[in-house]
Amino acid sequence: MIRLALLRHGHTSWNRAGRIQGRTDVPLDAEAEAQLAALCLPNGWSDAPLWASPLARAYRTAELVAGRAPQCDPALIEMHWGDWEGQQGTQLRANPASGFRDIEDWGWDFRPPNGESPGDLRDRLHPWIEGLTTDTLAVCHIGVMRVLLARATSWAFKGPAPFQIKRNRLYVILIDAQNWSLEDPPLRLEGRI
Repeated sequence: MIRLALLRHGHTSWNRAGRIQGRTDVPLDAEAEAQLAALCLPNGWSDAPLWASPLARAYRTAELVAGRAPQCDPALIEMHWGDWEGQQGTQLRANPASGFRDIEDWGWDFRPPNGESPGDLRDRLHPWIEGLTTDTLAVCHIGVMRVLLARATSWAFKGPAPFQIKRNRLYVILIDAQNWSLEDPPLRLEGRI
């Protein structure tokens, strides 16, 4: 059995403005940098292989909380939001012509215009996960986490998600051949001494 711990990157100016980032490479904001510099990984995870999305916000989060540079893999890049990147979800939701739907109404095949579906992202992540041979920590994005946590909880992007993704927490998935499960509760990052 392998444990895969997932950590969402820190805040950016786009997160705070409610803008969809997707693959746009927006860095951490100064407040997030300061907050993350005061945190470290919980006991048992500081020496695990460390991976991150190559996008700056995830890479820098990994550096700050782990105190070392991560390995990068493009499989861990955020879901491609296509034409919606840079826009605010509230404005898209208010415009019926946008085609915007809340994530609870997506299913695996919903695709933003010129973007990627959760199913596409799942297929992109699969080879990376198949290559894991030991407990691993990945610093990534909410879209990546939703897809992997959906797999671990049998959620199909229909109805409310059985999990809530918060920052500064490790979400640990137990992977045993074809059986995945989610450890509960998530592990909080710890304050540096």
